[in-house]
Amino acid sequence: MKIYLDGAFVDREDAKISVFDHGLLYGDGIFEGIRVYKKCVYRLDEHLERLWHSAKDILLTIPMTVKEMEEAICESCRVNAIEDGYIRLVVTRGKGDLGLSPNSCPRASVIIIADTIRLYPEEHYSEGLSIVTVPTRRSGPAALNPAVKSLNYLNNILAKMEAAQNGALEAIMLNDQGFVAECTGDNIFIIHKGILYTPDVANGALRGITRGAVMELAEAAGIPVKECNLTRHEIWNADECFLTGTAAELIPVVKLDGRVIGSGKPGAVTKQLHAAFHEEVSTRGSML
Repeated sequence: MKIYLDGAFVDREDAKISVFDHGLLYGDGIFEGIRVYKKCVYRLDEHLERLWHSAKDILLTIPMTVKEMEEAICESCRVNAIEDGYIRLVVTRGKGDLGLSPNSCPRASVIIIADTIRLYPEEHYSEGLSIVTVPTRRSGPAALNPAVKSLNYLNNILAKMEAAQNGALEAIMLNDQGFVAECTGDNIFIIHKGILYTPDVANGALRGITRGAVMELAEAAGIPVKECNLTRHEIWNADECFLTGTAAELIPVVKLDGRVIGSGKPGAVTKQLHAAFHEEVSTRGSML
């Protein structure tokens, strides 16, 4: 495996950053997870737009142009012979001193890893997930805007650990008002009486790329879509439920907190959107 590190491809064993990098010391940086399907980097333009927006929010200068970044990502796939896989793009604040201020970091560091990923066992895509609600709350916009896909993921990691303690692979995180924000690494949707609902981003949800794709596909199929406040009550009593994410793609949920959702099996609308998503993925993006 070859890793792109600040302008050069290096062997996996030689892909190292300084212990003084503020991405390591303080979680000061941003990232994107991107999928590759049949030599097509899915919605790369949207991922890079979000990356640059995140960088602007935290006053981080990315040391290359969008076009240069796009080419580096595609070359990372070509060098590693990735035709179907996953790309982790990381931009750290770079090397500085032990102080908190980013002023000691003259140049950001860019890392691109092109590999494969499997977030959930295959059987859960056909049978559905059983998930739980955890005590750890999602950080709100007043603390760190969830629109910024930052390296500060401890909030999500704690929630993931709580899910595992309850025997679940994924968990719902609420915000401080008790509304559903998102899961530890995925956005959440429900279907009720033919309408697709998802938490508004103001509740602490990341504006996910796969989330947006599924909303577009639903509208194209004539399925109404509403972003709104959701509580666990609405999810428990939904007809269907599913999660979306770059790594997860679209995966059904059949139980939350011991309550069976709908029929207890992946529903028709979930299957319809899952099929539509897979029809699109190899045609919407940058070809290698």
